[in-house]
Amino acid sequence: MSDVEPIRSGRLPLGRQEIHWEEHGSGEGGADGREAICLLNGLAVDTRTWYGFLDRLLDRYDVLLWDYPGQGRSTRHDLPLTFPELADGMAAILDATGRERVHLMGISYGGFVALETARLHRDRLHTMVLSGILLFPDELFEMYEELSLRFYRGSREVFELYTHYMYEKIFGEAFVRRLGRDGLEPMRQRFADRWADHRHSLIRLTEAQDPFFAAVEPNLPGYRAADVPTLILAGAHDRTIPPWTQRKIATVLPDCRYEEIPGCGHVAYLEAPEAFFGRVREWAAGNHATPAPP
Repeated sequence: MSDVEPIRSGRLPLGRQEIHWEEHGSGEGGADGREAICLLNGLAVDTRTWYGFLDRLLDRYDVLLWDYPGQGRSTRHDLPLTFPELADGMAAILDATGRERVHLMGISYGGFVALETARLHRDRLHTMVLSGILLFPDELFEMYEELSLRFYRGSREVFELYTHYMYEKIFGEAFVRRLGRDGLEPMRQRFADRWADHRHSLIRLTEAQDPFFAAVEPNLPGYRAADVPTLILAGAHDRTIPPWTQRKIATVLPDCRYEEIPGCGHVAYLEAPEAFFGRVREWAAGNHATPAPP
């Protein structure tokens, strides 16, 4: 998708970093224009990850994309990062593009950014879709985070081993069988090559989760006040963030529905893009009815 070009893009300061943002679509956004959906990155992706999926949205919505510090075309200084900072970055991008509100779709790490934006900038949101995300850390997740950090801080060879472990864990069985191990290996190798020399960024992004989880209890009133129509769209076979963990979010957010996409693992947008983005479109359009079984 190297031929994809945004209609406009820019850079904004975020603390001592700069974030890259871009807008795709009609160029008719703003108060009287088309609504926009912002696709929020997972931990180890960047804006270009979404290029192959833009056509699933652009006939009806403009699309905003941006890289967190440490990702893609944003700066990669080895500095601490917090989710309130990222939520403020989301609000700054809306200001830069002249938009009062946006629909948010947060996959995995992007779900943390979406949740903080809903807590701190609820009035800037139309709707949210969250996938592969949790609000309350359990012991297994904390063990997974600690293990990931040990791999990131290790040698290049240790990090290479981690990429094999990760690519075994994040996908559902149906996707892996369909793609085959030979099809999976180039994806894994691209990930390893892209991040091997930027592991400090993965460390800083991952470390931001600790103060986020430490503040969940005192921040619960803010989450409970975030009455944004929200859809939790979990992969039914997600082994990274199990569905029962994702379902807990629906007990906190006041206007929230929980659904699953059958057979999918942690990255449902990639494993079942038609079902995933179809539901994102429906939710943004205000169709909050339970979909018919496939």
